[in-house]
Amino acid sequence: MPATPGRWLAALLLGNMAMAFGPVFVRMADCGPVSAGFWRLILPLPLLMWLARRGGQRVFGQPAPVMLMLVLAGVVFGLDLASWHLGIGHTRLGNATLFGNVGSIFLMLWGLVVARRRPRMNELTAMACALIGAMILLGRSLEIATDTLVGDLLCILAGTFYFAYFLCLRPVQDRVGSWALVFHTGVFAAPVMLATALYLGEPVMPQVWWPVLALALCSQVVGQGLLVASLTRFSPLVIGLALLTQPAISVLVGVIAFHEQPTALDAIGMVLVSSALVLARLRR
Repeated sequence: MPATPGRWLAALLLGNMAMAFGPVFVRMADCGPVSAGFWRLILPLPLLMWLARRGGQRVFGQPAPVMLMLVLAGVVFGLDLASWHLGIGHTRLGNATLFGNVGSIFLMLWGLVVARRRPRMNELTAMACALIGAMILLGRSLEIATDTLVGDLLCILAGTFYFAYFLCLRPVQDRVGSWALVFHTGVFAAPVMLATALYLGEPVMPQVWWPVLALALCSQVVGQGLLVASLTRFSPLVIGLALLTQPAISVLVGVIAFHEQPTALDAIGMVLVSSALVLARLRR
């Protein structure tokens, strides 16, 4: 029986909720944060291959140009995850989730450059909200500690890499199924994560496996899988609004599990950046 719109909406929200818990498991892992990202990518590969084949998606034997773009996308995604996982350990969970999604704003700006036109009012509003909100959150992080500001900047760098990752996928996303796409991303991103973890001197092998297993299941299988599958089912505005569940859940988890105490000024900055993300998604 085909899934109803209500079920797809539930899948979209579940995917966003699962992604929101990813930073929690990164912090709980007893290996390094980048190493945790490596296990996030490697552990679910057999399951992703099975899901792709079960859905009739070709895992091997892609044309050379398609494979080249998948390799490039995987490498960039590995850089994205490495930057983001490093940033998670040095800033608040809500900031990490928000700044990790700024690729939507960069995509909007890229679309303006390609179209060679002036921005419309909603686009100017999105850019203004993003700039003011980011300045508030970065200023608040600097008040707490220099490391917190560095964590925010690493998450913004991750959002930039995610923007590049999206550009790499554009030429091939219609030719590769969702599960096969997540599979290939993991295959080619994992060596980047492992090399980065070894370069940083992180412990790679965890002593306690459940945090990385939970990270792999929540972020890569449930989160990425449901998000990729749901993207074509809803308008950009709905996707953007669903995206806002991630920082909301991250803030709540940060308060409960890590005793992070956001202020009213933090809330204003997060609302501004969140508004910019929704407007950027609406533009797309």
